[in-house]
Amino acid sequence: RDKRDVWDTFFDLVQADTGIAPESMNEAQKVLAMRAPFVMFDTDNGPTNPAKAESTHPRTFGSFPRVLAKYVREDGVISLEEAIRRMTSLAANRIGAFDRGRIAVGMAADLVIFDPAAVRDLATFEKPLQYAVGMDYVIVNGDFAIDDGNATGAKSGRVLRHQPEKS
Repeated sequence: RDKRDVWDTFFDLVQADTGIAPESMNEAQKVLAMRAPFVMFDTDNGPTNPAKAESTHPRTFGSFPRVLAKYVREDGVISLEEAIRRMTSLAANRIGAFDRGRIAVGMAADLVIFDPAAVRDLATFEKPLQYAVGMDYVIVNGDFAIDDGNATGAKSGRVLRHQPEKS
């Protein structure tokens, strides 16, 4: 049996791009992981239509708002700027999408305008089909997907595939 420290093993798996199931981590472990500068935030759930779905994991609708509300605003685990970096440029760079994740000339026009004091997830395990609040405007490829808190029905996104690094 390997006698390595469990956290060394955990971070070796993270760096090897191995998926980690957050429900297998307690709160202290989540906080420790969030404090590591290379940990990114994502959700592994695909699109879910609440009008057709019967159930889903609560983070389907609240993964990013939960980080911003709980771990940034309420618990102060990481700064707002660091959370945004991990949700945007760090994640985009990891898959080789270097034209995304920052606001600058020549970058893709994907933006989220939100109120840091109001953003929060509403979904629970009992009622998982709840949209988050506080994300008032979402612009994808230059088109509003959410305008003044209301979904527009626009489908201007596209699938991004991992681009191998050029040598």
